[in-house]
Amino acid sequence: MVLTASAALILAVALATIVRPSQAEEVLGSAVTWISDAFGWYYFLAATAFLVFVVVVATSRVGRVKLGPEQSRPQFGLFTRAAMLFAAGIGTDLMFYSVAEPAAQYLAPPVGDGETVSAAREAVVWTLFHYGVIGWGMYALMGMALAYFAYRRDMPLSIRSVLHPLFGDRVWGRLGDVVDVAAVVATIFGLATTLGIGVSMLNRGLDDLLGIPEGVGAQVALLALAVVVAALSAVSGVQRGLRRLSELTVVLALALLAFVLVTGRTTFLLDGLVMNVGDYVTMLPGMSLDTMAYSDVAEWKNAWTIFFWAWWVAWAPFVGLFLARISRGRTVRQFVVGTLTLPFVFVLLWVSVFGNSAIDRIRGGGEAGTAFGAAAVDDPASGLFALLDQHPWAPATIAVAIVTGLLFYVTSADSGALVLANLTTRVHRAGDDGPPWLRIFWAVATGLLTLGMLLAGGIATLQGGTIIMGLPFSFVLIGVMLGLYRALRAEGHKAASLHAVLPTSLPGPAGTAGGQGWRRRLTRLMSFPGPRQARRFLDDVGRPALAEVAAELERQGLDVAREDLPADGVDLPCLALTVGLGDDAPFRYRLHPVLAPTPVFAHGVPHPADTYVRIEVHLTEGTQGYDVTGCTKDELIVDVLDQYERHLHFLHVTADPLTSTAPVEA
Repeated sequence: MVLTASAALILAVALATIVRPSQAEEVLGSAVTWISDAFGWYYFLAATAFLVFVVVVATSRVGRVKLGPEQSRPQFGLFTRAAMLFAAGIGTDLMFYSVAEPAAQYLAPPVGDGETVSAAREAVVWTLFHYGVIGWGMYALMGMALAYFAYRRDMPLSIRSVLHPLFGDRVWGRLGDVVDVAAVVATIFGLATTLGIGVSMLNRGLDDLLGIPEGVGAQVALLALAVVVAALSAVSGVQRGLRRLSELTVVLALALLAFVLVTGRTTFLLDGLVMNVGDYVTMLPGMSLDTMAYSDVAEWKNAWTIFFWAWWVAWAPFVGLFLARISRGRTVRQFVVGTLTLPFVFVLLWVSVFGNSAIDRIRGGGEAGTAFGAAAVDDPASGLFALLDQHPWAPATIAVAIVTGLLFYVTSADSGALVLANLTTRVHRAGDDGPPWLRIFWAVATGLLTLGMLLAGGIATLQGGTIIMGLPFSFVLIGVMLGLYRALRAEGHKAASLHAVLPTSLPGPAGTAGGQGWRRRLTRLMSFPGPRQARRFLDDVGRPALAEVAAELERQGLDVAREDLPADGVDLPCLALTVGLGDDAPFRYRLHPVLAPTPVFAHGVPHPADTYVRIEVHLTEGTQGYDVTGCTKDELIVDVLDQYERHLHFLHVTADPLTSTAPVEA
C-alpha cells in the first residue's frame, strides 16, 4: 500500500511538471504563499522544540539507554560514522549556499542596512543558523526514535513503530500507511531539491571547466549519472558502496577546505572562524524564535528560514532512518551528541572559511568584488567556482570541487534510494534493507521528479515543493517526539523497577547468598566452564528450571512459550521463556551462552582455556550482566521469579507500557 500510493503520487507530480511546467509553477507558488502566511510561526516554534527535546533527553538519565540490546556494540567507527552521517545529511547544497548565502545576507540582510560590518558578521551566522544544530536536532530526533524502537524494542524499522505508544496497534493498519506515505513523499521532495541544486551547480562547474553548456541536456545527463551510480552503490550495500563513497567525499572536502584556508588570508579567516563561533553561540537563542513580526520580510523568510526548516523536516525521515541504520549499539547520549556536533563542526569550518572568503572578496575587491557578489546572489551555482578562481591552481581546484560535489550528489541519491526502499517494503528484521530492484526504482523516480521540478521553474520551484510537502510531515514529527517521550518515560520506570524489588537469590546484581554455603559459592566464582560443561548446565539445570516455571504459570492461566534459539558465536542453544501478559509488554527471560576471554587471575586455576562460556541472563533489553553458571535449579527458579516480579512492578508503575508484540511484517 505504501509503495503503490507514494509511487503513484510522486510519478503523477513528476509527469505533471514535465508536461505542464508553467501551470505547476503557478500552483506551487500559490501554495507556498499560503503556507508561509499561515504556518511561518509554526515552523519556528516546532524547529526549536525539536532541538530542546533532544538535548533534554540526552542530558537526562535516559541518556544512558542503549539503542539496542545492552550487549550490543557500535558497528562503525567514529570517523566512518561521521563521514556517512555528513555525506547523507548534507549534499552539494552546502557547497552551493556556503558562498551564495553569506553574499546574499551581506548585501541584503533581513533587517538593517547591507554592506556594513554588522551585516558582514551576521551574514555568516545566518548561514550557520540555517545549517546548524536546529536542523541536526530534527535528524537526531528521528534517528534516535527509529533506532530505539527498532533495536531496543524489536519493532520494524519504520516511522509507524515510533507512533505505537500514541495509537497502539492501529499503526499497523491504514493509519500507519498514511504516516509512511507522508514520510516517503516528504523525503523524495527533499532529495529532489538537493539533487536539483547539485545538478545546477555541477552543470555550471562543467561549463566553466570544460565548456559543457548549461541546459536541459547536460542536466538530464547528470541526473542519469546519479541514478546509475546510486543504483550500483545501493545494490552493493551500506558496508561497501555507501561507506567508501562517504569516506572519500569527506576526505576531498577537507582537502579543498584546507587549501582555501592556507592559500587565502589565513589569519583573517581564523579570526573570522573564532568570531563566528562566538556570534553563533550568543545569537542562536534569539534567532531561533525571531519571527520578525514587526518587519515586512515575508519574502526573505520564505526564501531562507522557512524553506530551510521545511527542508530539514523533509529530510528528517530519510536521514533519521539512515542514522538509525548505522547507529545500533550507541547510547542515546552518544547518538545525540555525535549527531549534533560531528557534522556541525565540519559545517562551521566550511561555512566560515568559504563565507568569510566571499565577503572579504566583495568588500575588498573593488568593482570586481561588487560584480562577484552580484553574480553569487543572482547565479548561486557560480559562487563557489568564482571564488576558487581567485586562488592558485584554479582549474585543478575547480575540478576537485566538481568531483567533491558529484560525490556529495551521488551519496545523497544513493542513501536516499536505500532509505526509500526501506520505507516502502516489509523488512523482517531491523538490520535488513529493501530489495535491490526497489532501490533502483526509487533512484529513477527521484531523478524524474528532480527533472520535472527543474523544468517547472528550477530551484525556486524545488524550494516551494519542499515547503509544501514538508508541512504534513512536520505534524508526524511532533507525533514522533511525543511517542518517543512516552517510550523513554516507560524506560525510566523500567530501570527504576529493576531496583524496586530486592532479589532473594544469588545471581542478580543485588543478590545475597540465599542460604548457599560459602565454599560452594567460591567454587562457582572460580569456575570457567567450556562448551561441554555449559551444555550440561543448560540441559540439567536451565531447561528443567524454565520448564517448571512455565508449567506453574500455565496452570495459573498465562500464555507461556519456551523455545531454543541460536546463540551468536557459540554452538549452544539459548533457552528462552516468554510470558504473554495480554496488551501489556510480555516478560522475556533467556539463558544466553556467551563466549568470553578467560580473565588473567584464572591462570591460577588448573588447565585454564583461553575462553570460557558464561550463561548470562537476558531480558527484553538484552543482557543483565551476570552469569548463572553453577547455580542450582532452585536458585535459578528464584532468579526467574525475581525478574518476573520486577517486570510486574514495572507494568504497575508505568501508565504507558510498551509492547513489542506487533507483527514484524505488518
